[in-house]
Amino acid sequence: MAAHIRRRLRKGATTTAVAAAAVAALAASQAPAATLADGPAGGGDPKAAGEDTASAEDDGAATGNSPYYTDLPPLVTPDKPGASSNLPVTGSAEAGIPASILAAYKQAEQTVRTTDPACRLPWQLLAAIGKVESGQARGGRVDANGTASPPILGPALNGQGFALIRDTDGGAYDSDAVHDRAVGPMQFIPSTWASWGQDANGDGRKDPNNIYDAALAAGRYLCANDRDLAIAADLDKAVLSYNRSNEYLRTVRSWFSYYQRGTHEIPDGTGKLPTAPSTPSPSPNPGTPSPGATPGPKPSPSPPGGKPTPGPSKPGDGSTSPTPKPPTSKPTPAETFGSLENAGTGPLRATAGQAFDERVAVLARNALGAPLGKVSVTFTVTGNTGTLFAGGKKTVTVRTGADGTATAPELRAGEKAGEFTVTAVAGTGRPRTLTYAATVTARQADTIARTDEKALVAAPGEKFADAVTVKATYKDAAAAGVAVTATMVKDPLGLFDNDKGPYFKDAAGKPVRTLTTLTTDAEGMLRLPEIFADGTEGTFKLRLTTEGGASVVIELTIQAPEGTAPEGTTPEETAPKETETPEA
Repeated sequence: MAAHIRRRLRKGATTTAVAAAAVAALAASQAPAATLADGPAGGGDPKAAGEDTASAEDDGAATGNSPYYTDLPPLVTPDKPGASSNLPVTGSAEAGIPASILAAYKQAEQTVRTTDPACRLPWQLLAAIGKVESGQARGGRVDANGTASPPILGPALNGQGFALIRDTDGGAYDSDAVHDRAVGPMQFIPSTWASWGQDANGDGRKDPNNIYDAALAAGRYLCANDRDLAIAADLDKAVLSYNRSNEYLRTVRSWFSYYQRGTHEIPDGTGKLPTAPSTPSPSPNPGTPSPGATPGPKPSPSPPGGKPTPGPSKPGDGSTSPTPKPPTSKPTPAETFGSLENAGTGPLRATAGQAFDERVAVLARNALGAPLGKVSVTFTVTGNTGTLFAGGKKTVTVRTGADGTATAPELRAGEKAGEFTVTAVAGTGRPRTLTYAATVTARQADTIARTDEKALVAAPGEKFADAVTVKATYKDAAAAGVAVTATMVKDPLGLFDNDKGPYFKDAAGKPVRTLTTLTTDAEGMLRLPEIFADGTEGTFKLRLTTEGGASVVIELTIQAPEGTAPEGTTPEETAPKETETPEA
């Protein structure tokens, strides 16, 4: 058990010597080198190697800068590349990750990818931190639900070699009503867990000793402050926010790179536990650590990116304040914007000139995945359909309510049919964006009919005296602005056009038998242009169709007036003959 007690490197010559030895061991082992970003902001080494450093953005550290395992990856890289949970047990024992622990890391990665995809959290980073913090939950000693058994507890943070953090949870998590202790596989102190705790296994509890809950909490914590963990500087900041020590960063980075090269699943409870603690024992009697105590840094009560209180003071700095003053410039995790999601917006379709039935709605969540209110969301219409929000605006800004939702004003379709987009943007620094596709369809009619039933007759070579007037409606209302096509046809279905009989005239006065530029007026009415008759007598059909599929077929008759001699005859030939009256 003594080997499980974390140790803090002493500052000065001891610190430098131990750090140098660790770096030398890493180089000799040919293990993956820790790639550090240049400069302090990226996790570089602005001070002597191994000396605690503070990030300008963070008032504390997730672990309270408490002890951790310093064991480096093995001399050889993993034998089995890949990361599938179905991989067989093979290769170095150090490369193996217990099944439940590996599953929890991957589940956390997938969950964060859904709620905060811009963070690009890799599960191997969680594995590296879990290795350094608790040796992968003491080699995977968890029950069927993923809960550490027995619970994993760090040493009391009583100010003796560690930060002084007096009890914040009444001993609920750490069974210590005097001082706080780090709890669980990812070593959260109770005050930090109160802000970042998650229920990832769906059992209704946020348990820091459950690897699924703890892994998701650690993932969200690392993504705080809009970090993109695919960027080296952001990843270094995230690791330093867990423990503000360059040696800690190098150790985590080494394991991170090692796991990226490959790993394999091993049965729970068979993992190898690290043996090298990082700090001297905080207990007056180092040979008798408290039962159940395991090495592992404790998250500060105020992790960077949104902790409720700043991290505990560093050991040896003379501070004895048990309750650091909470920072006023940083939001808590519950106040930190995390993600933007569709709040159930359905298909966006409307007829030209009409209002859309659906309104664009989004849901903002905080860094913990809960709905977040008072987030400003800007909605913008892009496209050339003429569609605008109510009030004639292309861009509007709406704040989310207490339920985290923001709904854009009503959209009114323009007069041009086509597609456009509505974009919702929220957040600063690394904004979250959602894009919705929308469609404007041409004005439609489901019915079109003549306004009277008067017979339409014209003599050969003449024009029809009576105009054709129709009315289009849609859902029993006048259908204004509906396009109508008029075609002379041979059959009611309009399958065959007619090249004889009635016709229209184009702008040049030439006969045409199809018109496609007709549109109903504001009352849904349409008066057709003049119709002319050629020399062919008979009954003909005019078919009118609308956008939307409504149609009507109208009969047009060409016949000579009564008493008119047929072509090629004389009036005398067609006049009635006198009937001879027999003589009496």
